[in-house]
Amino acid sequence: KVAIKGIERELICPACKELFTHPLILPCQHNVCHKCVKEILFAFEDSCADGGSESSNQSSPRIKISTCSMDRIDRISRSGTKRNSLTPRSSLFPCPGCQRDIDLGERGINGLFRNFTLETIVERYRQAARAAVAIMCDFCKPPPQESTKSCMDCSASYCNECFKIHHPWGTVKAQHEYVGPTTNFRPKILMCPEHETERVNMYCEICRRPVCHLCKLGGCHANHRVTTMSTAYKTLKEKLSKGIDYLISKESEVKAHITQLDLLLKETECNSERAKQEASHSFEKLSHFLEEKKSAALRAIEASKNLRLEKLQMQAEEYQGLLENNGLVGYAQEVLKETDPSCFVQTAKQLHVRIQKATESLKSFRPAAESTFEDFVVDTGKQEEILGDLSFHSSGLEIPEINEEQSRMYNKALISWEWPGKTDSADTYILEYHKLNREEGSVTWQEVEVCSKSKVICDLDEDSSYAFRVRGYKGSISSPWSREVVLRTPPAPVFSFLFDDKCGYNSQHLLLNARRTSVESRAGFPLLLGSERLQVGCYTTLDYIIGDTGIAKGKHFWAFHVEAYSYLVKVGVVSSNKIQKLFHNTHDVTSPRYEQDSGHDSGSEDAFFDSSQPFTMVTLGMKKFFIPMTAAFPKDPASRILPLPPRLGICLDCDKGKVGFYDASLMECLYECEADCSSIMYPAFALMGGAAVHLEEAVTAKYREYHDDI
Repeated sequence: KVAIKGIERELICPACKELFTHPLILPCQHNVCHKCVKEILFAFEDSCADGGSESSNQSSPRIKISTCSMDRIDRISRSGTKRNSLTPRSSLFPCPGCQRDIDLGERGINGLFRNFTLETIVERYRQAARAAVAIMCDFCKPPPQESTKSCMDCSASYCNECFKIHHPWGTVKAQHEYVGPTTNFRPKILMCPEHETERVNMYCEICRRPVCHLCKLGGCHANHRVTTMSTAYKTLKEKLSKGIDYLISKESEVKAHITQLDLLLKETECNSERAKQEASHSFEKLSHFLEEKKSAALRAIEASKNLRLEKLQMQAEEYQGLLENNGLVGYAQEVLKETDPSCFVQTAKQLHVRIQKATESLKSFRPAAESTFEDFVVDTGKQEEILGDLSFHSSGLEIPEINEEQSRMYNKALISWEWPGKTDSADTYILEYHKLNREEGSVTWQEVEVCSKSKVICDLDEDSSYAFRVRGYKGSISSPWSREVVLRTPPAPVFSFLFDDKCGYNSQHLLLNARRTSVESRAGFPLLLGSERLQVGCYTTLDYIIGDTGIAKGKHFWAFHVEAYSYLVKVGVVSSNKIQKLFHNTHDVTSPRYEQDSGHDSGSEDAFFDSSQPFTMVTLGMKKFFIPMTAAFPKDPASRILPLPPRLGICLDCDKGKVGFYDASLMECLYECEADCSSIMYPAFALMGGAAVHLEEAVTAKYREYHDDI
C-alpha cells in the first residue's frame, strides 16, 4: 500500500498551494478549492471591468490569490448574503491546473460537482499528519471531551455521553450512521447540481460527469451517450485497478528512471556550473581585450596631448618674445644701442632674418597644434551591434526563413516566416527591419518581439525599400539571423474602394461577390445567342465595372489580382465626365480589320483604336501584360508583351496627370502614361469571356492571426 504521507503532492490545490478545502471538479477534470474558484472568477471579472483586455488577448490571466481577497470571500459568506450574490457572473474560468480557459456553462460554479472522494483522502492525510491530535466533542460543556465518534447525518462529532444524549434508543436519530472521529462530512447521496432534488444515477461518457435522469431527458445531456452509474463504476474501477497494477508491476523500471533522473539532476548542476565558468571566462577574456584596447587608446591620446602642448608652449614663448623689452624684441632693442658699425653689422644681419620671420608669422597666425581630438573618437557602432547579437547560439536550432510569397507590402507590411524543419521550433522570435538609405553610413535596426510566425509592421515610409531579418529564441538560446529580405512599399498611399454594383453594372454578364471585392465575367448563353447570327467577323462586348469611390486630387495606389485563366481584362482609370461614354460604347470591336464592310485589311486601325479611347487602360490576358503602342514602344509585339505579375498595381497622380501600372509584388513600374485628371477619376475594369479580378485586401493587425487560426 502507498503511504498516505507520500501523496501530498496530489492533495495540493494548484491555486492556493495548500491542502484542498471543499474541492470542485472542473470540466477539464482538475480540482480546485471552492473558495479559490470563486476568488479567481471575482478577480477575472474585476480585471475585465477595469479594461484589462491587453492581457486577455494573449493568454488566460493567471490569478494569484491574496489573503485580503480570501478574507473578502469569508466576510461575504458570514454576512448572510444570498447565494447568488456570492456567485460570479462570468462562466469562463482560467484553470490554474492546465492553464486553459474552461467554460463552466450557464450555471457557473453551481453546476460543478464537489469531489467528496478527494475530501476523504485529504481528511485521512490530515489525521495522519496530526497523529495524536484529537477531535473534540461539539456538544460538551467546557472543557470539551475528546470525541469518540462522528455522526454523518448530523455532521457533528460526539463523546460517548453526548452521543447517547443526542441519539437516544428508540428514536429516529438512533438509526443515524456514525463513524470514527472525523471533520469530513459527506452526504449519503450525491445530488445533481443542475436539478438539486434529483440524485445522480447515470454517467455521461461525453462530458465525463454524473448526471440525473432529467439531464438526460431534457437537459444539456439529452443527445449524449450515457451509461448506468453501476456500469460506469465497474468500468472505471476496473480501468483504474489495471492501471495501478501495471504501474506497480513496473516499479523496478520506475526506480531505474528515478535513479537516472537523480543522476541527470546532478549532471545538470555540474554542467550548469561549468557553463557559467566558461561564459564567465569568455566575458573576462573579452573584457581583458577591451581593457588593453582602452589602455592603448588612452596612451595614444596622452602622447598626442603632450606633443601638442609642447608645440603650443614653444609657440607661446616665441610670441612672448615679440613683446617690448622681452625676448627677441628686447634683444633687438639692445643691439640697436651698438655704435660700432662693424660690430653692429656682424650681429644685426642674423637678427634681421629672425625679425622678418616673426613679422611674417604675425601676419598669418596659425596655432602650432590643434586643440580638438576628433581623430581619436572611437567608433563602436559595429562592435555594439555585434555585442548586441551576443547570445548562446545552438547548432540544433535551425535558421528561420522569411516566406517572400506570403509576405507582402500594401497599406502595412505583413512579414511571415517559417522553419526549414518541423523540430526545434522557437518559443519567441525577434524581427528586425531598417530602411535602406544610401546616404546613411551606419544602419540602425528596429526590433520587434513576436510570439507567432508573422507580424504586421505599421508606419513605414512610402516608396521606400526595407530590409527584414528574423531569428528564433528558445529560452536563452538563439538561432543565427535569417537571410535578409528586401521589400518595397507602394509609391503612394493605398486607396480603398469596392466595385460599384449600380453605375453601369451588367448583372447578366458580371458576377460580384457579397463583399464587392471580386468580379467575374461569364460568357454564358446570351453571348452565344448574340454571336449565332454572325457569319463573318467577330464583334464582342467588353463588360465594364468601376470603383465606388472617386479621386479628385493627390497621389494614390491600389492593387489587385487577375486570375491566370482570364482571357481578356482591361484595367486603368476613367474620368467622371466620360463614364457615360464608357458604358454606352457597348460594341468594342476587338479586331475591325476583318469586318465584312470595311473593305480592307490593314493595321492602321490599331493606332486609331488606342488613341480614340475616352479612358486610360492597359490590356491583360492569357497570363500576359500588353504594353500599349507608343513612340517609345514599337509595333513589335515581342517587345511589348510581358509575363503577367501575380499582383498588379495602379498609381494615379492627379497633380501631375500620370498613371503608372506596377508589378505590385516587386513595386516596379511596368508602364506609365499621361491621363486627363481635370475631373474626378475612378478605377475602371473591363472583362470579356472567362475572367476574374480580385481587389487586394488591406493588411490589418488581425489578418495573419485569423488565417493562422484557420
